[in-house]
Amino acid sequence: MRRKPIQHHIDALAALLLFGVFAACVLAVLLTGAQAYRRLTLRDQAAYDRRTCVQYLATRVRQADHAQGIAVEDFGGGSLVLNADSPYPTWIYCQDGWLMELFCLAEDRPGPEDGQRLMEAQKLELSLEDGLLTIDVTTAGGAQETVMLSLRGEEGVDA
Repeated sequence: MRRKPIQHHIDALAALLLFGVFAACVLAVLLTGAQAYRRLTLRDQAAYDRRTCVQYLATRVRQADHAQGIAVEDFGGGSLVLNADSPYPTWIYCQDGWLMELFCLAEDRPGPEDGQRLMEAQKLELSLEDGLLTIDVTTAGGAQETVMLSLRGEEGVDA
């Protein structure tokens, strides 16, 4: 009788073990990359929300910056009135956690809840003193941003 030689599967086992280690390393790198991507995305989204709100308000003020074009009134808290000398002014204010905008005839102004939702914001504080408009916005994430704008219309220069 002939004996069969005993085969050792050590070579195959070593290759399988090496493949398993490689697969585990690839998986670890992918998971680390996904977590880093998630953190960066959340950070960028928060910065975008913060900057967008302030830049929107600054742009709207610059568009309406002419003599008597900007005013601060009490409308649902503090509100910014753009084109205040026009029969159709625009009010920008915070209501129920949203930055709102209301464009309508000055005499027929509805309530603060009737405005158009723009973006989430907890609070809007405004002050207008000697041609300097200070806007403090608290975003939905709780970050506070401040912008100070010197109104050219207050100096007698039409923009």
